Amino acid sequence: NQTYNLSYFLRKLDEMGYEKVYKISDPGEFSQRGGIVDVFPVNLNYALRFDFLGNKIESIEKLPVEIKDEKKAKELLEKKLKSQKLFSDLKGLKERDYLVHLDHGIGIYNQQLIIDGQKYYQLEYAANDKLYVPVGLERKLSRYIGFLDPKISRLGSPLWQKTKRKIKQEAEKLAKELLEIYAKRDFATRLPYLPEDEIDLEIASSFKYRETPDQSQAIKEIKEDLEKPKPMDRIVCGDVGFGKTEVALRSMVKVVKSGHQAAMICPTTILANQHFQSFKQRLKNLPIKIAILSRLQSRKEQKEILNNLKKGKIDFIIGTHRILSDDVEFKSLGLLIIDDEQRFGVKQKEKLKKLRTSLDVLSLSATPIPRTLYMALSSLKDISLIQTPPAGRLPVKTYVLPFAKKVIKKAIQEEISKGGQIYYLHNRVETIGTTKKFLECLTYDVKHGVKIGVAHGRLKEKELVKVMSDLQNKSIDVLIATTIIENGLDFPNVNTLIVADAARLGLSQAYQIRGRIGRSHLQAFAYFLYGSHLPEKAKMRLDALKEAQELGSGYKIALRDLEIRGAGNILGREQSGSINKIGLNLYCQMVSQAIEKMKRE
Repeated sequence: NQTYNLSYFLRKLDEMGYEKVYKISDPGEFSQRGGIVDVFPVNLNYALRFDFLGNKIESIEKLPVEIKDEKKAKELLEKKLKSQKLFSDLKGLKERDYLVHLDHGIGIYNQQLIIDGQKYYQLEYAANDKLYVPVGLERKLSRYIGFLDPKISRLGSPLWQKTKRKIKQEAEKLAKELLEIYAKRDFATRLPYLPEDEIDLEIASSFKYRETPDQSQAIKEIKEDLEKPKPMDRIVCGDVGFGKTEVALRSMVKVVKSGHQAAMICPTTILANQHFQSFKQRLKNLPIKIAILSRLQSRKEQKEILNNLKKGKIDFIIGTHRILSDDVEFKSLGLLIIDDEQRFGVKQKEKLKKLRTSLDVLSLSATPIPRTLYMALSSLKDISLIQTPPAGRLPVKTYVLPFAKKVIKKAIQEEISKGGQIYYLHNRVETIGTTKKFLECLTYDVKHGVKIGVAHGRLKEKELVKVMSDLQNKSIDVLIATTIIENGLDFPNVNTLIVADAARLGLSQAYQIRGRIGRSHLQAFAYFLYGSHLPEKAKMRLDALKEAQELGSGYKIALRDLEIRGAGNILGREQSGSINKIGLNLYCQMVSQAIEKMKRE
């Protein structure tokens, strides 16, 4: 029968770090329906119900919600509070950024202000409601990262708690699936691969660049995986051009010298061909037989390769999803390297999933994995991050300018005078011929002439490989191409990129394409050109690209669609909807907590 201000009571719970939920189940939670407030205190092993009538407590009763294991509950709560702190990273917060409050939902950050000597974050919600969060209690806040501009929550509405509850259940289901895969893999065994010897040392010493610290760490982690008596399943995430392929090569050598075969599967023939050429070059002094399998070969050639593969006469095969066909048999396949797994179709992914249980698997991904997701999954998935650029690599100088002939001509002239080559991005196959004529007219008087080639997805594969080979041999100066060039191509002599209609590109696509140049010690230049009208959203994307000039900025500037893509690739596309509803950071926090909870159970 005490008088106690209900709003003050709720605010106190909030300030003490209690999480508002739809229905309480764990210590440190509270829920509210009208004047009824259920609280699960952190210092008791049962919950309480406070029944308010206005500002008077009518009754307090014990609820039939209790914990059996006090020690376990305490550990879980500590982990939960720790993860709230980890996932709430508000560095570099700008006005009008979207923020997610654990109890109240998605709002817009307005400003920091001082009221009665206390600093607050001011958040704006639907119907012009305001929420003031004391600075120092921001562990309930996280940045909203999602594909779409989110729906702003309404303060006091039960919808946020319902959404959160539903997604928490999904996160628990996902955690269960991940744990089951992890447990299956934990039970599988195989003989460890041979430790390091002169073959490993020879391949390492013939690498013409200096290994970056992250590369060395990834190689060390994979070496340790392969010397354990259970199959490896590791993801190597690294920005474009940061040396993931070399890491894959070292893993392959370790498996092959132990008497097993290895296979690398790539999403496109061009990429498979490029990997084949570079691996062949790197392995020329070693007794490792390497082959490529794709639709470019005649039936007779394919038959011979398949026969040799079955007999164990080929140690390492590179190819497209053709490798997954039923007629492909190995004598003793040990390692499967998957390049850019997210770009394979559903059927191929299912096949890869089945192969995964018995083989050592190394996945390479150029899409940055968000730090929060990395932390959430690090206890389950083996992930190596390559975030340091190779020594001597310079950031690409990026210009965002109105479309102008003189800019294009000058950029081409300057690159050719240095002996370099140019990518000219034109993403419409129908008018690519007209663009070629336009560039021929524009550059007719350039000294020594300009040789122009064309590449797009509608060319026959043989023609496409021929064009790429001409580019490699420097018999093409300018390659006019569609976004086909965004996928893993590596031509260090191409150091200028001109994008004709930059407003049409998504941020992550523009970022990946820019990553195709500046792959040597030379300065590279990117020109993103736009027409007379530049929509506001396109301007924001291009500005973000301009700001993100430092190397590895795919990690540093939370490129939101890249991060979501990275999350989708690792968790599965179907999680994207949930991520958009509550934001990536809170979603990862839920997954992290669900994994901890399941592990203890």
